[in-house]
Amino acid sequence: MNISLRHARVRYGPLEALHGVTLLAPGPGLTVLLGRNGSGRTTALRALAGTVPLSDGAVVWDGVDVTRLPAFERARRGLCLVPERRAVFGSLTVREHLKLTAPDFAPVLDAYPQLEPLLPRRAGTLSGGEQRMLALSRALLAHARVVLVDEPAQGMSPAVAARTYELLGGLDACVVVAEQRLPPGLRERAGRTTYVHELRRGAVAFSGEAAEVRRRQT
Repeated sequence: MNISLRHARVRYGPLEALHGVTLLAPGPGLTVLLGRNGSGRTTALRALAGTVPLSDGAVVWDGVDVTRLPAFERARRGLCLVPERRAVFGSLTVREHLKLTAPDFAPVLDAYPQLEPLLPRRAGTLSGGEQRMLALSRALLAHARVVLVDEPAQGMSPAVAARTYELLGGLDACVVVAEQRLPPGLRERAGRTTYVHELRRGAVAFSGEAAEVRRRQT
């Protein structure tokens, strides 16, 4: 179970956002795409999901080239994208969001008990952190094979952020997250290694294990 970019290039008009990026996200497990704003980390995530086209290179999923497969077909095959913005429908209630994904959504209320009193509320009235919990809850219920999340813990308290990474790290899926920095609450599960690809100006500057990134930062 893995998904990868191979020599991927993405253009937005005359500007090239990814310059021949090659990276692998193995699963089940967690891969972090690190980078500042403008580094290309969000574009790499969207390229994996198929929401932006490649101008060159390939997206390979479990050994199959899916570069020309549209985003909705990737979703049908088990890929779930949680974007940084517009991840929920503002006019729907929390309960309606969860029922769209699964009739039985009790497991996510165990994961995020903060959502239970919010079930009748419209998603557009929630705080940023509450909306992230709701968007991630739908991803947790989807039982996807590949889960792509842009800044999963944005707006969350440190305790909820740590819980979020615990949940993502425990999924039986290939999980790829985009972050500006390595999350302080990130904990590796026994038998699983967290991999990191650091992007700078649309190119991969470093690939390795999270433990190595921590050593470089100390």
